[in-house]
Amino acid sequence: MYVGRDMTELSMMKKTEWTDKELAYFHHGLQQMMPYLNAEGATIHREIIEEIERRGGLKQEATWTQGSQIHPD
Repeated sequence: MYVGRDMTELSMMKKTEWTDKELAYFHHGLQQMMPYLNAEGATIHREIIEEIERRGGLKQEATWTQGSQIHPD
């Protein structure tokens, strides 16, 4: 379950200020709804993808308790 800032709060912030977990969560959700998004929603999704790419992808170091993939919950 996602516990964090909602889209209302995040929409008032630059994508560079979002956490990797927030980017992963909203990318996953918008990706599922892509066929139904209007132009504004598609633009937000594109900006999220661009920020993920700018950061070099969504990666994290694997540990004993978590893998190397960020899961949006």
